[in-house]
Amino acid sequence: MAKVAKRLLELIYKAASRYRAEVIALEIRPDQVHLLVEVDPQFGIHRLMKRIKGLTSHDLRKELASLRTRLPSLWTNSYFCSTVGGAPLEVIQQYVQNQKKV
Repeated sequence: MAKVAKRLLELIYKAASRYRAEVIALEIRPDQVHLLVEVDPQFGIHRLMKRIKGLTSHDLRKELASLRTRLPSLWTNSYFCSTVGGAPLEVIQQYVQNQKKV
């Protein structure tokens, strides 16, 4: 799974850059991804997530045959999104980074 996670990390950064979003923190778990990202509100987080999921799924399944046969789809349609609001950015970054310990 380390190969998949490493490639997914690369693809997420590439997709975010493509849509002029900045990845601030990222943690990949076997069953979920925690992503702290800054995106232009005019583009929208919903659009960014749809594009990241689509691009990463397409590329990973193209490159890794095991992902084509094991799962009907790589991602679900759902995701959780929240604004940082008044919370210090460092606190949110720490939360995302601590997910590898969970």
